[in-house]
Amino acid sequence: MSSKDSVPNCAAAAVLVRSEGVPDDAQPIRGYDFENGVDYNALLSTYINTGFQATSFGRAVDIVNKMRAWRLSDEPVADTDCEEDRDLEYRKSVKCKIFLGYTSNLVSSGIRETIKYLVKNSMVDVLVSSAGGVEEDFIKCLAPTYLGDFTLEGRALRSKGLNRIGNLIVPNDNYCKYEDWIVPILDQMLKEQKEDGTVWTPSKVIHRLGKEINHPDSIYYWAYKNNIPVYCPAITDGSLGDMLYFHSYRSPGLVIDVVQDIRAMNTEAVRAKKSGVIILGGGLVKHHICNANLMRNGADYAVFVNTAQEFDGSDAGARPDEAVSWGKIKADAESVKVYAEASLVFPLLVAQTFAKNN
Repeated sequence: MSSKDSVPNCAAAAVLVRSEGVPDDAQPIRGYDFENGVDYNALLSTYINTGFQATSFGRAVDIVNKMRAWRLSDEPVADTDCEEDRDLEYRKSVKCKIFLGYTSNLVSSGIRETIKYLVKNSMVDVLVSSAGGVEEDFIKCLAPTYLGDFTLEGRALRSKGLNRIGNLIVPNDNYCKYEDWIVPILDQMLKEQKEDGTVWTPSKVIHRLGKEINHPDSIYYWAYKNNIPVYCPAITDGSLGDMLYFHSYRSPGLVIDVVQDIRAMNTEAVRAKKSGVIILGGGLVKHHICNANLMRNGADYAVFVNTAQEFDGSDAGARPDEAVSWGKIKADAESVKVYAEASLVFPLLVAQTFAKNN
């Protein structure tokens, strides 16, 4: 063959670059084979080797299962351990403390039932949410939220007294029912503050409301029953804040102390022998959990699920590695961010972890 018919050496060199050998433990990419029928457990188990966000989901499953499996007895006894910490049976009983954070829209959605399942069965240890994530749970005990559409016109909805949360619809009458329910409780709380010297904090308020709602569908009813603390540092940023605002005119004087709660929240992290965080969404709940774990030089396990991107420098968009730089996640922690909308992912994550073989 003449030189003019030969592949140019530069092209051959560029295209036919020889590969180095891959590591012995490298995992081939392979998805689920539907020739085997429909087996959801097997399907989800293939995600780890599927690639892209499916692999991130698979890593999240592994990390959550490690949180759940860890016991203090897995660790060697340290010279600084007290006598109780040296007892083998005690060490077998000490678990990883799991912090679960979620934004208010998830309680408005059907993810509420998934969170309620975890709390009812004492599968998580500390909850953090926004004001909406608290009030929406109680409101749904009083009246339902409905499926709507993302494209419904705001002006038309406003004229009908209908509030839109994405593709969910909450009639404004639901908030009126909520006001009728909560105001007498706030009156009683004010009475106890004045007569008994009760110092209310956001977590104590939520604990009391969980007791008062007395409804098995409520996240916070089960948090009350199982004595799981719920922290809400921005408790006034929602309808609950509206109720407190109106109440301050009708019956002035109710005080809610946030300082006690920041001490309690940080202490939850400081006293944890092992710490795992699962955070759905971003913003305040994400930072509040991560910042508490700074007090122990970082969480040991972390799973973030959200759609936010990091290019704008937001805390919501930050990957776990950014939290490592602040000491909020340990440098050697196992962590992953799943770039996905939580209503799609979280029930599947729970199915492969907390609910599996429960």
